[in-house]
Amino acid sequence: MQSSTLVLIVLAIAALSAFGAARRSRAVAAAGGGARLHSRPVYHGAYAACLAAVPALLLLALWLAISPAVVSGLVRETFPEDLGPQLSAFPGLTEGIVDALSRGIRSLPAAEQAGVTAMGIAELGPALQRRGFPIAAAAQDFMIGSATARIAAEDTSRQAMSVAVLVLSLAGAAIGVAGVKLRLKARDRVEGIVRAFLILCSSLAILTTVGIVFSMLFQAMDFFSMVPIGEFLFGTVWDPRFASAGSTAAGQFGLVPLLAGTLYIALVAMLFAVPIGLFAAIYMAEYAGPRTRSLVKPLLEVLAGIPTIVYGFFALITVGPLLRDLSGQLNGLLTGSYATFIQAQSVLTAGIVMGIMLIPFVSSLSDDVITAVPRSLRDGSLGLGATRSETVKKVVLPAALPGIVSALLLTASRAIGETMIVVLAAGIAANITINPFEAMTTVTVKIVSQLTGDIDFTSPQSLVAFALGLTLFVITLALNVFALYIVRKYREQYE
Repeated sequence: MQSSTLVLIVLAIAALSAFGAARRSRAVAAAGGGARLHSRPVYHGAYAACLAAVPALLLLALWLAISPAVVSGLVRETFPEDLGPQLSAFPGLTEGIVDALSRGIRSLPAAEQAGVTAMGIAELGPALQRRGFPIAAAAQDFMIGSATARIAAEDTSRQAMSVAVLVLSLAGAAIGVAGVKLRLKARDRVEGIVRAFLILCSSLAILTTVGIVFSMLFQAMDFFSMVPIGEFLFGTVWDPRFASAGSTAAGQFGLVPLLAGTLYIALVAMLFAVPIGLFAAIYMAEYAGPRTRSLVKPLLEVLAGIPTIVYGFFALITVGPLLRDLSGQLNGLLTGSYATFIQAQSVLTAGIVMGIMLIPFVSSLSDDVITAVPRSLRDGSLGLGATRSETVKKVVLPAALPGIVSALLLTASRAIGETMIVVLAAGIAANITINPFEAMTTVTVKIVSQLTGDIDFTSPQSLVAFALGLTLFVITLALNVFALYIVRKYREQYE
């Protein structure tokens, strides 16, 4: 039985048990001579449904997680001790070929599957290839028996799983319906189950974060065992070339050019996006009428839904050439020479286009924060004779400052993590410069470039990507800590 079908059956059993438990609770209350139930019938039904569904679904998830490893272990026992030099050199190759053979054999009609064990690879290969399952060159005859053993183990596991899950679901449903009593605290138990589910969701979010950090940390530690951390953090040259034949050079992994490019481009983007986005938020929250607001805000938020690769195309085709041509014309007016001083791929190009992308983040988040300021503060200021602009500057913006700071720091984190716009608008050159008209690159671009193509996770050229990722994590963590500090400091002022 397929897992999806099994889930639907369990949910159907849970629904029937909920209906039966709710109906039985009413009958128990009627037979109690006027005594009241501790919990309403809906809670008795919910408790019975939880007993029927939760343990069965947990068993299903656990079985699906463990059974592949068990089946693989059983299949490995069918392998001969001497696999041959090629298969012995690549331990996973044998299991991969057996898995492909098992899927191919499953596609054959039942009559042909029965005689598969008597065939050799030379006979079985053409039949599987006709069905779109090519046979690897390293396949051997013993793998057919291992493939059929795998099929048998998977079928047995799936049948046992179906029986166990359905029996557990039916048992839970029976216990839930039969256990209905006047004083059964079904509501408390349902709330306990919901609380446990919420704790599980929170724990999964935390564990996911911890897992991401440790996955980067362990790989970064391997990198720092090959490259000194001081050379990485304070190096000014980024040249992670692979060592060629007869050469011991392993490249240079200086972080400074990448970090400088990341912060510089993000700064230019924020200088472009923050004033426009913040002024737009003030207009929509304080000056625009309901009709104008209902039209302008959705139009601004449309920018947030545009894929970043489209912004990259816009920078590459429109903004970059426009800035380059304008610089040539300006230079011609001033000096008579039409040489361009702004490159098509530059910090300025990437910053402007990224700033356009960030405007809806700043405006939408700031608008929500400003509109959340109590109306009484505005009315009090206006009642004392202040103008609307004075009220905005002296009352509304200071009261909304913690939320605005949080919005700006969230926007900065978004700018630091951007990749596609930088690739197309700023290039991939790891330069150190203060000239915004020249090309630079960012940490995220180099992470992508180092993990593209054939990856060997034993070389510093690939492991450096994890060190870069860990660096980005530390930067964004510092931004969040700083935002929390600002929010707490100024929130106390207005409470």
